[in-house]
Amino acid sequence: MTQFNDFHLRESAQKLIELEGFTEPTAIQAAVIPAALKGRDIIGISETGTGKTHAFLIPLMEKIKPELPQVQAVITAPTRELAMQIYNRAKKMMQADSRLRVRLITGGLDREKMADSIKTQPHLVIGTPGRIKDLFIDQEVLRVDTASILIVDEADMTLEFGFLEDIDAIASRMGSHLQMMAFSATIPQGLKPFLKKYMQAPQTIKIDQETKMDPKIEHILVPCKHRSYAETLLQILPGFMPYVCLIFANTREEAAATANALRDANVPVIEIHGGLQPRQRRQAMKQLEHADHSYIVATDIAARGIDIDGITHVVSLGFPNELDFYIHRAGRTGRAGREGTCFALYQEQDERAIRLLKERGVHFEVRSFKNGQWQAQRQTDRRKMSPSQQREKEIARSLNRKKEKVKPGYKKKKAELVKQIQRKERRAMIQSEIRAQRKERYKAQQRQKREEGNDE
Repeated sequence: MTQFNDFHLRESAQKLIELEGFTEPTAIQAAVIPAALKGRDIIGISETGTGKTHAFLIPLMEKIKPELPQVQAVITAPTRELAMQIYNRAKKMMQADSRLRVRLITGGLDREKMADSIKTQPHLVIGTPGRIKDLFIDQEVLRVDTASILIVDEADMTLEFGFLEDIDAIASRMGSHLQMMAFSATIPQGLKPFLKKYMQAPQTIKIDQETKMDPKIEHILVPCKHRSYAETLLQILPGFMPYVCLIFANTREEAAATANALRDANVPVIEIHGGLQPRQRRQAMKQLEHADHSYIVATDIAARGIDIDGITHVVSLGFPNELDFYIHRAGRTGRAGREGTCFALYQEQDERAIRLLKERGVHFEVRSFKNGQWQAQRQTDRRKMSPSQQREKEIARSLNRKKEKVKPGYKKKKAELVKQIQRKERRAMIQSEIRAQRKERYKAQQRQKREEGNDE
């Protein structure tokens, strides 16, 4: 088994390890540290909780020269919270060597004060891509072009939220000598051109966690039927008794709407997503730190990297486009040998994602919450053909055409059948809309009656 002594680190790096109380490297640290010390470009694929941050902080501690008064390394993270977490861990680098200067560069901090604080250039810069670019290219007060190491943390989220252009602008001014390390839970196709542009024969290090398909995590499907995700969530909430329940939304707008719906129902909630103002972000992080509330609504990017202890329930409001994110969501519970439950609220458009996850080995049970009790439902394969596939099947059945030769007048008959089927589909669609409108009117009438009764 690899030990930290095997890396032959200098005294300051050893002191950092000692300050952190580490006894032996994690799997990703054992793989990344020697490659990073050799100057290799690295693509590190691992999930939160694997010790990834120190996999790059320890080599930086070894390679940065405090006597050289210039920026030598840059670490980017897609959100302020993630940058702050990395910075908080990097503070011990300055304890290990008091000559070392580490600076946090993010939005939400006073620009003038930040510019003043870097008149003496730091050795290590940690921050969000946009603010680093602003101080480097626009204000020309931060000289990151002197850095020889660039670390892109949470690279997949950086791509997804459009920050890769800022990193490209920074990296393109950092010289051909640049050593780049990118860490990510997944490597989407859109990220590969950027990595290819800046990396020379990168070493890919992938750490598969044993808990990826943890059998202790129960996956429960909850059908929304004609309700929204938020309405379904409020309906099933009495069936939860969580220590901490982490609720994932696919967009910041959906996260905000869900959090508001919970508050309207008098459910205290912590809200974490990219649409919050700086003051709201700070308040949310304090609430998390003090474990003020049991329910947390978040987006994938906001929750990434944030350590929340004691998560007993995870709720997924639909399924993310990247199905690996669903596995990451579920993996936030059931840690340290404990059992956990992941509830996935689903609508018709989610059925393809469910089918693909089943093929990957996720076992779902379907349940609904009625009359104060969870009830099991039969799990059916509701795979649907596209309208064009349904038409072709119906046409073939009507014409009794299998592999025989095309008969005279076939095209004309087929065209007429297509028209009939389209008329049938349109009627069905109109009928469905009428039913939905009737249901909505009925609900409105009931609400009005209740309100009139309350007025009396």
